[in-house]
Amino acid sequence: MHSTDNWQDMAQTMMISVDAMGGDHGPPVVIAGCEQLLLRRPDVRFLLFGDETAIGAVLAAHPKLAAASEVRHCTVAIAMDDKPSQALRAGRGKSSMWRAVDAVKIGDAQVAVSAGNTGALMAMSKFCLRTLPSIERPAIAAIWPTLRGESIVLDVGATIGADAQQLVDFAVMGGAMARALFHIERPSIGLLNIGAEEVKGLDEVRTAGAMLRDANLTTIAYGGFVEGDDIGQGKVDVVVTEGFVGNIALKTAEGTARQVGSYLRAAMSRTLMAKIGYFFARDAFNRLRAKMDPRKLNGGVFLGLNGIVIKSHGGTDAEGFASALDLAYQMARNDLQSKIRSDLEDYHRGKFGGLGAEPERMS
Repeated sequence: MHSTDNWQDMAQTMMISVDAMGGDHGPPVVIAGCEQLLLRRPDVRFLLFGDETAIGAVLAAHPKLAAASEVRHCTVAIAMDDKPSQALRAGRGKSSMWRAVDAVKIGDAQVAVSAGNTGALMAMSKFCLRTLPSIERPAIAAIWPTLRGESIVLDVGATIGADAQQLVDFAVMGGAMARALFHIERPSIGLLNIGAEEVKGLDEVRTAGAMLRDANLTTIAYGGFVEGDDIGQGKVDVVVTEGFVGNIALKTAEGTARQVGSYLRAAMSRTLMAKIGYFFARDAFNRLRAKMDPRKLNGGVFLGLNGIVIKSHGGTDAEGFASALDLAYQMARNDLQSKIRSDLEDYHRGKFGGLGAEPERMS
């Protein structure tokens, strides 16, 4: 347990625990990303978990960050290709990834961030933090650029297959995240389906739609089914699906963005007239490039746990890692956890007539 003085200090600052060994590049990118966030958010502080020699060698070139950080030595780093079960056995209690998550559990930090192995991070987060009482499986929520701004899509890879109740839980948690991130009082929710008609789609999706309509929740506005092309249009604030479909949709969108970027670069350099045209239109192209830059919206939020964990893309650079850290900052500062708990309780109170009436699921 922490003293009252420690909690008062934490209330004034944002403590983020970081797996400094995670990702394809380890400490150089992680440390540079932390410093970028510190410049934007002076009230942030860091717990850096990993090999103290490797971290210290990089941190020495960042004195301002060093003054705002504490390094905690770890003897194990989880490899990007480790199987989740293998990582859990080898890293439980001693890896940089585990200890970054555990810092949230014991109250040393408000949120954890890692660019490491996704499967291992989810396994450790679920084992260490446990799921919320009414949640059977957690979800990963990603931020998606749209024509209207940004939307949230979940699940993008944590749960392969989901029953109707799990999809409803995802909808409630996604709505809470939208309130925390976008500051929307009653975000709109759509279920990803093969058509907008109520008779289309899998039984679980159609059942989840009926459950959301009947729930008539005050915290979210259920907007029915949405199709794949509706995601980019920003038809709803939150798109809900299970992890297999969500992950394919996410990877397809990322690949398409890279493909379009390659087409544009090739077209703009093909002829002299194209190069001249690019010169006059470069501001517009720069805005397009920024809009499509995956680093700007880097970071997946693990929802449904007793604590906040953010997964950064493993191959990102310092700017991308800083974006994941900034997302972590916003989720913790805007009290995502209390919003999720409150919204889930409201839903289950309405469904079961009172708290505790539903049998508690195993964590």
